[in-house]
Amino acid sequence: MRLGGPVFVEFEDPDGWIRALKAEGYRAGTCPVGHDASAELIRAYRNAADAHDIVIAEVGAWSNPISPDERTRKAAVEHCKQQLELAERIGARCCVNIAGSRGEQWDGPHPDNFSEETFELIVDTVREIIDAVNPQRTFYALETMPWAFPDSADTYVALIKAINRKAFAVHLDPVNMISSPRIYYRNGEMIKDFFAKLGPFIRTCHAKDIRLSGQLTVRLEETVPGTGELNYAVYLRELSRLDPDIPLIIEHLDDADQYRRAAGYIRQVAASLDISL
Repeated sequence: MRLGGPVFVEFEDPDGWIRALKAEGYRAGTCPVGHDASAELIRAYRNAADAHDIVIAEVGAWSNPISPDERTRKAAVEHCKQQLELAERIGARCCVNIAGSRGEQWDGPHPDNFSEETFELIVDTVREIIDAVNPQRTFYALETMPWAFPDSADTYVALIKAINRKAFAVHLDPVNMISSPRIYYRNGEMIKDFFAKLGPFIRTCHAKDIRLSGQLTVRLEETVPGTGELNYAVYLRELSRLDPDIPLIIEHLDDADQYRRAAGYIRQVAASLDISL
């Protein structure tokens, strides 16, 4: 398993990027360039990662390829294709997006997000993206979400079967599947169930935490790892049984200090379980 996260220093070339990751003790990172980078620069970052034993965990394709606005949808699909091509060229483990939303907020809730029609739209859209690029080394994945497919292990399994493409894989963010107090207090069971059903398909994962407040109605908020209730002992133990190069990327924190606190906590839990990061 490889811990990674963003860096908070400016870098102008692959050597600077590598130094910034190494300074934080990371052995994985997210893609440092976009699809509009030159072929020479993309190759330079890939070579630097290989030379310094850094895994490029993911290329983000954050957009709404199932938007009800046709112009927005088409632009998002094209962006996903370009980013998947970048993931293939730079050697990333996957290109990741969310499935999208049928509402105006690209990553937001909508009453149609869980309809059968939306499920079929996601299937068709992912097939189109993968078939256009035909990646041989990398994968296209959908991040789990609380209010859109895939929102559970079972809906992810259903998508894998329906999409039926070898280049479709799994991106796991367990916090994004905690949508009720029942799951919140039993998230270790949820994590075990996810790995049991989807472990071989997981390409990369996110690290954050979640906290339930006592205010009505239900209020669940992201927080720094170690200050919430995500069962990191279960999470890390399950991850350690997969590919030893699988990345765990810390995200959504405010500054370098919070990231260092998060990394310190995750390393502490890993050490207590004799797991190497």
